Amino acid sequence: MGRIKKKGESGNAKNYITRTQAVKKLQISLPDFRKLCIWKGIFPREPRNRKKASKSATASTTFYYAKDIQYLLHEPLLQKFREQKALEKKISRALGRGDVGDASRLEKNAARPEKTGKPRYTLDHVIRDRYPTFVDALRDLDDCLSMLFLFANLPSTSTVPAKMIARCERLCLEFQHYLIVSQSLRKSFLSIKGIYYQASIQGEDILWLVPYKFNQRVVGDVDFRIMGTFVEFYMTLLGFVNFRLYTSVGLKYPPKFDQAKDDEAGELGAFKLEGNILNGSEKAPAQLTNGETEAGPDPTTQAEVNKLIRQMRETDVDGDRVETDADKDEPTDAIDKFEPAAPGGDVLFQPSYSGSDPESLFANCTFYLSRETPRQPLEFILRAFGCKRIGWDATLGEGAYTTNERDPSITHQIVDRPVIQATMQEGGDGEDNQTSQKLAANQRMPGRTYVQPQWVWDSINDGEMKRPDLYAPGAQLPPHLSPFVQNTQGAYDPTMPLEDQQTEGEALGDSEDELDEDEADEDEADDSLAVKKIESGADSMDIAQSDDEEDEDGDNDSFGGFSDGEKDADESEDDEQAAELQYQRELEAELTGKPIKQAPSNPQSKAKVEAKKRLAKQAKEEAEEIERAKGMLSKKKRKLFEQMQYSNSKKSAEDQKLREKRRKLEKQKARAKA
Repeated sequence: MGRIKKKGESGNAKNYITRTQAVKKLQISLPDFRKLCIWKGIFPREPRNRKKASKSATASTTFYYAKDIQYLLHEPLLQKFREQKALEKKISRALGRGDVGDASRLEKNAARPEKTGKPRYTLDHVIRDRYPTFVDALRDLDDCLSMLFLFANLPSTSTVPAKMIARCERLCLEFQHYLIVSQSLRKSFLSIKGIYYQASIQGEDILWLVPYKFNQRVVGDVDFRIMGTFVEFYMTLLGFVNFRLYTSVGLKYPPKFDQAKDDEAGELGAFKLEGNILNGSEKAPAQLTNGETEAGPDPTTQAEVNKLIRQMRETDVDGDRVETDADKDEPTDAIDKFEPAAPGGDVLFQPSYSGSDPESLFANCTFYLSRETPRQPLEFILRAFGCKRIGWDATLGEGAYTTNERDPSITHQIVDRPVIQATMQEGGDGEDNQTSQKLAANQRMPGRTYVQPQWVWDSINDGEMKRPDLYAPGAQLPPHLSPFVQNTQGAYDPTMPLEDQQTEGEALGDSEDELDEDEADEDEADDSLAVKKIESGADSMDIAQSDDEEDEDGDNDSFGGFSDGEKDADESEDDEQAAELQYQRELEAELTGKPIKQAPSNPQSKAKVEAKKRLAKQAKEEAEEIERAKGMLSKKKRKLFEQMQYSNSKKSAEDQKLREKRRKLEKQKARAKA
């Protein structure tokens, strides 16, 4: 006979434990328990049956795995929390007894990070436990960088101390220096939330968000204690990662930090990198060695060997020199293209010829940043893509290559102000309204290219320097597209012409709208001409007669095209549609006080009407075919197919709205030019 199981000793009741029970079992406070769970990666669980897990469970009860809580019992940080709590109790008791000497003695033993700078505990062992390999740490670096860059831009408050902000900023700048040296930055995107960056480190793509340098307002509805716990963990993680990355490229960590330059807004210029990679002018080796120099072959000897091997390949077995087509390596300008096998496949990234390495895109350029441009992201991106000489206005901080805007070595200047000339007054110079700088009469330096900041982002995303005339000051910029979104077949693409991606129905509707607009313009012209004739008092009877003739012609055109012998279903539907259209024209004419619009009589309009009917009939047949095919599916597959149809139709509607919006903008531009 088997052993009788008691209720509550197996299953959900034993596998799960509530948060209150966990806090009592660990004998720590709720904030310390929260910290411990965040640092160890333990999160709440949802049991299948809450009543079986706990009889007193409510909708707000939080459950954890009992094994996870048992694992926390052996955590060294738990003992640190208990010691700190016991020490604080001793200090409060001593002060309650009036024993100030004993309280001061205990205070010296207490760890006060805000006063002494010594941490209460370290999270080094937690990092080693959670990330056994370095690749695991790189995969979890996205949230770490986003959080630290956010706190680096926050103002110091009681909940966000200044020392935490300074350390976050320093760790972020050290990470940016590694990306500059290793040229690991790949793409960037300007969004409403901030600036997205993507870097490739040891085969792992890392994407993070950096907020803009605005004056952040700290609100009270955000719990910065929870966020501060994450930041404390992420600071330790990024310190480990920076150390590993710096040593992998032969740099000393931490780099030398100049506090004076940092106080003058030096930022990246406040650090001085030291290591083997910077001692010589050559680039970093692809693989680090132990300091031993690799002895290469003699160039002349290697050339003779290559020549001999080439002669042996060209000689056949009998000793005669025979040169076949297979042995010829003819250089071709063709490049492989990756095209989808199916017509509805995704559009793959196509390789292209590049005259220079994308990582050294701006190596031969000298940039000057105007004072209204965002210096920090521009400096980081330009340096990460090979630029060594970047100057800016003296008001933007220290570390510039030059602060003289008239420097003749500057090849590109980035401006973000409207084209406004400084007005010259009679008694003195023009007023500086923070939108114009007084350089010369034309405010341009000869031989220099002036572009807007978007030119830098679009150039690095495309891997080539874009045309500067499209990004000239005051010009309407091309659309800034996200490089992280992959184009799919049939989706809206702003870079393609509208005619190449709109459907046949949209093209017919667009042409009909153009015809209606032309007819409206002609009607307005006829009305204005008629008013002029009435005012002049000439040929009034002819105008009335012509109006009567138009009405008669309109009636004849409206009803003359139908025959008495049409009895088919399709023709009856066409008659009903024609009658509805005629009725609609009569209502519009009655409301506007204009004559009834004539039915389309020219061959082009008739062809468009026929094409529209054909498309409607084709769409109806396709819908019927789909309905018949759905009848052959099972209930489960039919629901799945309907969900797919719903999502596809939703995407198509969104694409259609974008195309319609673009069509209106293009029409407005054409009218403005006309």
